[in-house]
Amino acid sequence: MTNVATLQQISKSFRDGEQRHTVLQSVDLAILKGQTVALTGPSGSGKSTLLNLIAGFEMPDSGQLSLNGQATATWQDTEWSQFRRQSLGVVFQQFNLLTPLNVQQNIAFPLQLLGKPWSPWCDYLVEKLALAPLLHRQVEALSGGQQQRVAIARALAHQPSLLLADEPTGNLDDSAGQQVMALLCELAGASHTSILMVTHSESCAAFMQKRWHLSQGHVAVSG
Repeated sequence: MTNVATLQQISKSFRDGEQRHTVLQSVDLAILKGQTVALTGPSGSGKSTLLNLIAGFEMPDSGQLSLNGQATATWQDTEWSQFRRQSLGVVFQQFNLLTPLNVQQNIAFPLQLLGKPWSPWCDYLVEKLALAPLLHRQVEALSGGQQQRVAIARALAHQPSLLLADEPTGNLDDSAGQQVMALLCELAGASHTSILMVTHSESCAAFMQKRWHLSQGHVAVSG
């Protein structure tokens, strides 16, 4: 089985004035197709940096990153853009919905980038996420929980091989967060999408099959 993402000896550091701060140090990790992983660790430990490296928003100082079996070392903007459009879904803590668009247009946005129409899979997402009555509503008029469900539908509309989620329930109360996590796992499972989720919540991490804990540049794997 091809790994969705493979990190080999990945290191990353940032300069802070005269000092250099290492956030990832010779990290070796792999995410299998359909696998779900919680990424935990103290604030400032580099969790979001790890997501950004996998998404190609930042580049490692050293090491090799492979996505869907392809080495990314020589990728230029064109290859990264193609990967993000076709194979990557992202759920942000702040939702990052497109406010000029209504709910249905937000969900369909990644499909439009690929030149694909609304699909039965989108209808399934809308049904499972209870968004059917809201399709023509403007997203800024929705509650936080409703916006989060729209963000999940948008991230999964094109059935990506990998979903990156950065504190996806951070703005929700515990009850709504649990509901969102259950739906997220169910829908990702239906599309065989792997999940790498940054979270500080123990209850949210428990939904994932594996756990990576990032601290002082190193990742401990459990589960």
